[in-house]
Order: sequence, then structure tokens, then C-alpha cells
Amino acid sequence: MSDRFTANIKTTLLPFLDTQLKGWARSKVKQRLKTGCVFVDGQSVTQHNHELNIGSQVEVRASAKGISHKSNLLEILYSDRDLVAINKPAGLLSVATANENKEHALAMLRNQLSRPKRSVKLWPVHRLDRDTSGVLLFATSVKMRDAVQEKWPSAEKTYLAIVESCPNPRQGTIDQPLWMDPEKYHMNVGTHPEARNAITHFNTLKTINNRALLEVKIETGRQHQIRAHLSWLGHPVTGDPRYGHDGPRLGLHALRLSITRPGTGKRLTLETPAPDQFLDLLQQDKPDLP
Repeated sequence: MSDRFTANIKTTLLPFLDTQLKGWARSKVKQRLKTGCVFVDGQSVTQHNHELNIGSQVEVRASAKGISHKSNLLEILYSDRDLVAINKPAGLLSVATANENKEHALAMLRNQLSRPKRSVKLWPVHRLDRDTSGVLLFATSVKMRDAVQEKWPSAEKTYLAIVESCPNPRQGTIDQPLWMDPEKYHMNVGTHPEARNAITHFNTLKTINNRALLEVKIETGRQHQIRAHLSWLGHPVTGDPRYGHDGPRLGLHALRLSITRPGTGKRLTLETPAPDQFLDLLQQDKPDLP
């Protein structure tokens, strides 16, 4: 059983559902959203502020049965005909790599959004490291991917990082070039013929148990930039075996991505809070290091 509605005004999803599902408790409506039971134009949507256009088809199912196993559903933060953003869990590749063809977000999202006789095509706008959680953006066409990437220098990228010990001063800017050692797959800081400029801003939000929670904003998007820069500063990201020491998970989360949306020129901001497993790192005792 499912309920189907058509939007006759431009609005956002949760207020629309509140209007249409008369007699439903707000908690029940939110639960349907959270569990992937709400579809807009055939795509599962979990974000309550998802924008609806005139004519948008909204379906509320009794359960998510029939689209995928719940454990394999990715949380969709935003979607329209051109862009889809997800909350990528830590431990999941963004896309397949040359050396690994394990399960990855791109393939999972394609499968999740595709329907019989209607295959969905997606292209990654950017990537997150496997062990970084948070906002990951895809485009439904090469043209849209290229259009977003063309304006990528104006994108605002905000992360949360949990690091070892507490920076002093508590905020600052790291303006150090980076270059990759391809044999060790390690990003190095400092001058080098192949080094590229990289700028990272950080601000300490909280300190607990000799660890610090930082808000990090990057002007550039070099591979491993935050991890390499913070390690160079003397405060490696918690749980980072490559630039610090191993742990239960990497203390890095892509909190917010703000872009200028091609076609409209309006600012589109995508955000997802850090998971509990990330925040738990602040409460854990710091391990004895060699």
C-alpha cells in the first residue's frame, strides 16, 4: 500500500507531507522519511527540506521493501533531475579504483535509484577518502558534472576533524604545498618540483581527553590535504594509520558542501551531522603511542 500525491505549488517535502497526510503524527512522517519510504519522482528521498516543484510526484510507501535491503540503502541528502547528494558512511569507497573494485558508493547509488527498464546514470562531482564520512555529490550527466566542477573553486567545503592533542593557537591557516609520493601513496608537505599549493583553515571547537574537535575549511581540494596538513602541524587526525596512528575509525567527516548550482545561479548547501561513531572518538582514551 502507498499514498501518492502531486505538488501543485513549489514547496519543501516535510511541510508538503504534513499537509497531505492529515491525521499523521509528525514523528510518523519523519520516520517514513528516515527509513527510505518516501519517493519523489521515483527516487527515494530522506531529506525533509528536499525541494518540490509544481508537478512533482510524491509517493509514501508503507515500507522500503522492494527497492533494496535496508542495510544497503544510502542516505540521500538531496536530489533533483541533475544532482544527487548522499551521506557516505565511513569505510565505503566513493568510486571504484584501479587497484580495488569492491563495493562503492557510485554503484550502490545507481542500483538504489534505478528501476526496471529505467537505469540511472551518475558521475561523481568529487570524491571522499574511503574512511571519511559525509556529504558526497553526484551528477546525472557529464554536462552537469563539468558545470559544477568548473565553479568548484567557489565551492565551500567544511569538515569536522578529531585530532590528537590540542592545537595552540586554537585556530589558524596552513598554507603549505603538497606533493604525492606515488610509490608510498603518501602526501608530503613542502617544496618539490611537483608540489601544488594547498590552503587549510582550522578552528578548535572542543577539547576532551587530550583530543580536539576542529572545524576545517579548505580552499583547495588536494588528495589527503586535511590529513597531511594536520599531521604536519603536529596534530594528526585520530585513527589515521597513514599520517598518524591507527584507530577504530578515521576522525574526519565532510560536514557541509556549498556550491553555486549551475542553471539557477543559486547557492545550494548540503549538510549532514557527524555520526555517533565519529563523536565517540572524543570520549575514548588516547592510546599509548610508541
